[in-house]
Amino acid sequence: MPSFSLPGLKDMIEEISQRHNLPRSAVQDSLREALLKGYERYRRAQNMEKGQFNDEYFDNFDVELDIDDESFRILSTKKIVESVSDTDHQIALKEVQEYVAEAQLGDEVVLDVTPDQKEFGRMAAIQTKQVLLQKLRDQQRKIIQEEFQDLDGTVLQARVLRFERQAVIMSVQSTYGQPEVEAELPKREQLPNDNYRANATFKVLLKKVREGSHRGPQLIISRAAAGLVVYLFANEVPEIEEEVVRIVAVAREANPPSRSVGSRTKIAVDTLERDVDPVGACIGARGSRIQAVVNELRGEKIDVIRWSPDPSTYIANALSPARVDQVVLSNPDERHALVLVAEDQLSLAIGKEGQNVRLAARLTGWKIDIKDAAIHKAEAQQKQNTASTKVGVVASASPVLASEDDEESELE
Repeated sequence: MPSFSLPGLKDMIEEISQRHNLPRSAVQDSLREALLKGYERYRRAQNMEKGQFNDEYFDNFDVELDIDDESFRILSTKKIVESVSDTDHQIALKEVQEYVAEAQLGDEVVLDVTPDQKEFGRMAAIQTKQVLLQKLRDQQRKIIQEEFQDLDGTVLQARVLRFERQAVIMSVQSTYGQPEVEAELPKREQLPNDNYRANATFKVLLKKVREGSHRGPQLIISRAAAGLVVYLFANEVPEIEEEVVRIVAVAREANPPSRSVGSRTKIAVDTLERDVDPVGACIGARGSRIQAVVNELRGEKIDVIRWSPDPSTYIANALSPARVDQVVLSNPDERHALVLVAEDQLSLAIGKEGQNVRLAARLTGWKIDIKDAAIHKAEAQQKQNTASTKVGVVASASPVLASEDDEESELE
């Protein structure tokens, strides 16, 4: 049986390959699957009354593409039997032996079952086209997953394309120099001070690669992740890149609960080099290094503090820019600390709507209570005086009780 002609097949594969940024082999695989589905549709239309086709019925069929000849053939693998009960999966021994004398029962043969060009039908052709488009989308998703799966947590350059509901759709390019791929920046991952106008570029962190046949962009990116701050500092501070200075912890509130509170980050740094000031290295001469990070984050406030193995010192540093008088580790087992500050430092230590102390607690991992040092001292003094008064009352009452006991003894 002659092959099924597909004029322009070679040019079509090349054009699809370029348009969808897919290798030609992937386009050919998709086309084979689509043609097989088209043939399945053709056979079902021919045998609607039989209802004999289950999901595995066409597993023994395959498509052979001939790119140079611009045609294809449908092939069926059939088992040699004595008596045929299923013509799609079996063939009689006598029939095969007319061409292959040494054929035996149980052997398998591959036969050309390509339909006539006119018989294939318009509906089968439409089915082939629909399946081809779906398979091409599947191939694109697969390639994106393979390319970006290892880039989780990596910072990429992104460009604004369009807006969908509250999300921003951006194009990103991998480090491998592949064509741009669409990515979604959800509302919760955006920065309030960003201006997402068309074609504006931003640095974003690749947060997640969606798997499966998800509709829309597979890549989820973020401007609010703490990892973006780490990357920006590593990019601006050579001492971090050279591992002379290390970032120990980061606490970020990119989208505060209230609009009246701006974005803010606290970052704890340390070094093993005696001659290196880790905080100064991150800030840079006249604040040049930290200012570059602040500019990229559109004015976000950033506190760089020195990490310390001593919890009291670390907590005091974390509450910067407030000055701390004393840190009392009230319950070390539950990591609960009481911080005493001067009255004029109280609001600064707590921060607007509690943001400063909230970030300090997340940075250090301690529950922090802040009190006015003078009030705490007065309360402590009052408790001490109360305790002393009670002791005095008990002491003065004891002799009286003793004398009463003596009187009872004499009466006896």
